[in-house]
Amino acid sequence: MKRPKRRRTLPLALSASLLLGVSILTQSAAAEPSHGISMYGEPALPPDFVSLPYANPKAPIGGTLVDGNTGGFDSLNPFIQKGTPPWQLRFLTHESLMVRNYDEPFALYGLLAESIETDPDRTWVEFTLRPEARFSDGSPVTVEDVIWSYETLGTDGNARYLSLWQQIESIEQTGERKLRITFKTENRELALIAGLRPILQKAQWQDKEFTDSGLTTVPIGSGPYVIDSFTAGRNVVLKRNPDYWGKDLPVRQGTSNAETYRIEFYGDQSVLFEAFKAGGLSYLREFNAEKWARDYDFPAVERGDIIKTEIPSERPSGMTGFVMNTRRAPFDDIRVRDALLWAFNFEYVNETVTGGRQPRISSYFSGSQLAMQPGPAEGRVKALLEPFADSLPPAALDGYTLPEGDGSARNRRNVGRAAELLAEADWTVQGGTLKNAEGQPFRMEILLSQGDRQNQSIIDIYLNALSRLGITPTITTVDNAQYEMRLVDFDFDMTVIRRQLSLSPGNEQKLYWGSEQADQPGSRNLMGMKSPAADAMIDAMLTARSSEDFTAAARALDRVLTTGRYVIPLFTYDVGRIAHVKDLTWSGKVPIYGDGVYFMPETWWFSSAE
Repeated sequence: MKRPKRRRTLPLALSASLLLGVSILTQSAAAEPSHGISMYGEPALPPDFVSLPYANPKAPIGGTLVDGNTGGFDSLNPFIQKGTPPWQLRFLTHESLMVRNYDEPFALYGLLAESIETDPDRTWVEFTLRPEARFSDGSPVTVEDVIWSYETLGTDGNARYLSLWQQIESIEQTGERKLRITFKTENRELALIAGLRPILQKAQWQDKEFTDSGLTTVPIGSGPYVIDSFTAGRNVVLKRNPDYWGKDLPVRQGTSNAETYRIEFYGDQSVLFEAFKAGGLSYLREFNAEKWARDYDFPAVERGDIIKTEIPSERPSGMTGFVMNTRRAPFDDIRVRDALLWAFNFEYVNETVTGGRQPRISSYFSGSQLAMQPGPAEGRVKALLEPFADSLPPAALDGYTLPEGDGSARNRRNVGRAAELLAEADWTVQGGTLKNAEGQPFRMEILLSQGDRQNQSIIDIYLNALSRLGITPTITTVDNAQYEMRLVDFDFDMTVIRRQLSLSPGNEQKLYWGSEQADQPGSRNLMGMKSPAADAMIDAMLTARSSEDFTAAARALDRVLTTGRYVIPLFTYDVGRIAHVKDLTWSGKVPIYGDGVYFMPETWWFSSAE
């Protein structure tokens, strides 16, 4: 076995003696240890809360919940860049110091940690571990494990863990069960983000290379489930740990209720749907409103064996659509991106694909109070954007709405506008082919994942408009593993993007749109945008002291993102649509985040287990 390379140890901010003195001086300014923390104000749940508000603390334990994924898997380690693991493992087998309440915009409550403490400016955060916290092998979760996890994930883990590590000045043990993290920058969300990092067992990796993917090493976690068996590429079976240490915690009441959790893999979404119809899955989320209305009339639904449940949400629309890679010409030209957006016949696509049942995403935070407002920027939003006016599209300050088609198949006016924009960028049709001033043809590859039939159908419609502009794209379809690797290397011109956004956007916005992430392999900034204005708006969100300032910064960021024309937006998913076996039930209490991954299936249960 390879031994892990020697890592640097973060320097202590102060010597032990000086630290003691400073600690005494700063304690008066520090908050008392608390059971929870909120981004703004106090957490909504009191110290003696019984359960999360949308969970049923009396839900029985039992039954087998069968989940479905498409593609395959070649790794059981969800924490590294390499390999394709079942994504659910991160949430089923491992835990963090704190856990979210999805009925608040952003509030955390103790899980592995019994308390959290921070100073008024949140320049540091201190966690106290629960003495009873245990890994699945029965060994205690220690401060050493926590510190090792932060460092290892921050240096060798998936790119999504890099940002927090870069903002940590020091991390050190301050008591038998206590650790303190001191931050380099003013960023009020970091104290909360730190509480959500997964904790791994240090001892397991002492003689192994953490970055090696594969199926030989199953990471040991502290979560309610452990991997019982797996068949490479086909399924993973998890069992609820009978000795799970946290079963009596308030945040765990009425959660993780299935005795067995099985993840089955299918070649594509159509095969998965047929498996569900045949009784092979416990539930299925449906994102297409037309298919929900049209295809869910099979015998099991008619008999009442399958129930159709719709769950509303107050979260932002997020962004789902086709993203353009600005690292490559000609997509680095906003006029070209704007032209491709004008050519996209959304109204016709929407009628064809969803029966017109799903409205369009109008901005990244649409459908929420954080969305950009109609018309010109005003007040605090205007003040935030004005220093960057020279580098922003005029619409960022003047106001912007997406192009609207006439609903016809040809959409003449919008295609004409697209041709005008391309001509402004020196792209004209020559001999039936769009070419630049040097006579080079417009080349464009659209990358899709195998089995993504809906987006393939949408692209098929889009090709008609593109051909009228003299563009003949290459459509490349690859399997899931190749698709992920090409995203890691930014090897595409246009591809699918889906970014779910919360009511409390924060540090993840740097991962999605930040300049520092643009050229980092594996980053989630797929469009490769490098916008000083976007960076400044994200910083303004992270340092906001009031909800009013935070909302203004989010609305300003929404304007920068939307008017940058980086993505061709598709449909909103403002209502969660879940078809499930009748035996699978829930409390009926809907959190503000709707049917998020933590709400369903984690808080659902089998009535037959009662």
